[in-house]
Order: sequence, then structure tokens, then C-alpha cells
Amino acid sequence: MPDILIRGMDAGSLNRLKARAKQHGRSLQGEAKLVLEQAAGIDAAQVADMFDGWKQRFDGRKFTSSTELISEDRQR
Repeated sequence: MPDILIRGMDAGSLNRLKARAKQHGRSLQGEAKLVLEQAAGIDAAQVADMFDGWKQRFDGRKFTSSTELISEDRQR
């Protein structure tokens, strides 16, 4: 797996990242990795795989319309 080195990060940002990592029960490296992965987003192939998984999971199920429930909720 490739590595990344970040130079010149200001102390305030580093301290906030450390606090965030502690709050989430992760290491500094784990938190930084998660933040970078989330910022990078996912590529089209991953989105397609995700949709395929949902299609398989919900295939054959019938879902009722929520229009009536939404209308009732708005009238409250």
C-alpha cells in the first residue's frame, strides 16, 4: 500500500486532528487516512459496485409508495 508524507502542517491543524482521532478512538494515522479517503471520494467503478450490491440485496422486494405517509406528515 502506498504511503504519504505531509510536511509543513501547522500545529493547530495537527492538534485538531489528534483530538478528532482521540474522540473517534483511532490513531492519528488512522484518522488522517480516513479524512483523506473521504475527501478523495470514490470512483465510478466503486459507485457501480455499490449500486449492484443494493440491487442484489433488494431484488424481488416490493416497496409501497410513501406519498400518502408524507402527505399525512405534512398535514400535522
